[in-house]
Amino acid sequence: MNEPLRIDLRNITKRYDKLTAVDNLSLALGPGEIFGFIGPNGAGKTTTIKILATLLEPTTGTAFVDGINVVENPDAVRARIGYMPDTFGVYDEFKVWEYLDFFAAAYKVPKGDRPGLIDLVLDLTNLSNKKDAYVEGLSRGMKQRLCLARTMVHNPKVLLLDEPASGLDPRARIEIRDLLKELRNLGKTIIVSSHILPELADFCTSVGIIEKGKLLVSGPIDSLIGDNLGARVLEIKVPAEDKATASKVLGPLTGVRNVAERGEFLDVQFDGGIDAQNDLLLALINAKVRIVSFGEVQTDLEAVFMNLTRGLVA
Repeated sequence: MNEPLRIDLRNITKRYDKLTAVDNLSLALGPGEIFGFIGPNGAGKTTTIKILATLLEPTTGTAFVDGINVVENPDAVRARIGYMPDTFGVYDEFKVWEYLDFFAAAYKVPKGDRPGLIDLVLDLTNLSNKKDAYVEGLSRGMKQRLCLARTMVHNPKVLLLDEPASGLDPRARIEIRDLLKELRNLGKTIIVSSHILPELADFCTSVGIIEKGKLLVSGPIDSLIGDNLGARVLEIKVPAEDKATASKVLGPLTGVRNVAERGEFLDVQFDGGIDAQNDLLLALINAKVRIVSFGEVQTDLEAVFMNLTRGLVA
C-alpha cells in the first residue's frame, strides 16, 4: 500500500467577511519534499500554513496531513506536525532545556523520554552548549534554531515553518538552510515560507508562488523557470543612444518573447535555437547597433517571481 501524501490541500478557500485570504488553493506533497512558499506580505502564506497547523478552519475545501483531515481530527494532526510561527514569543526565566521540556509535555511526550529527545534536538540544531542558558539571553539566530528544535521534539513527519530565516544575519541564515537540508535527508516533509528566494532555490525540491490568495504556479524550480520565462535569457550591452534602435530590431525577431532594459543592458527573453540566436546578433549588426557585450545568463527564481507577481495583496 502506498504511503499517503504528507500534505494534501484540496480547493482550500478562507474568507473573512468580504476578504478572501486564500482562494481555491490546491497542493500535494509527499514524504521528503521541501516546498518553498513564496509571495508578498498579505498573499495568504501564513493563513495556508495555519490551516494545516489546525489553527484556522477553511471556509471551503479540505486539507489533510498524513491522510488525516485537519478539521475532523485536529489532535491527530497536531501529533504529526511541527509548527514554527513567524514570531518567537516571550519566555522569560526559561532555560533552554526547560523550554523544550515544556513543549515536549504539551505534545504528550512521556516524561522519561524527554531528556534524551531534548539532547537529540539540541545536537541537531547545534545548541547543545546552550542547554542551561536562559532563552532571553540567546541571539535571534539561536532563538530561531531553538524554535525549530521545539517543532521536532516529538519527531513529527511534517514541519510547517513560517519565515524561519526572517531577520537573521547571513551566517544564521546559512545555518538554518543547512539544517533544513539535513531534515530533508531524514525524510521530513517541509513547507517553508520565505522572501529570500535564492536560498529557497538552493534546498527546496519545489516552490509555489502565491499572490492575493491564489497559487499562481507550483512545481520544481527548473520547470517553473522554463515554463514561465523560456529556457534562456540573453544579456546584451549597447551604448545608451543605441538602445531604442536595438529594442525596435529585437522585438519582432523569431524566438524573442520580451525585451527589457536593465541599467546599461537589454535583457531578452529568448526561446529560439542557435540559428535564431545568430540571426538575432546579425540583425543588430546590420542595423548598425554597437554591441559592447552579448551573452547568455542563467535565469533564476527571482526572475520568475517578478514576472508573475504584481505586488497585489488580499
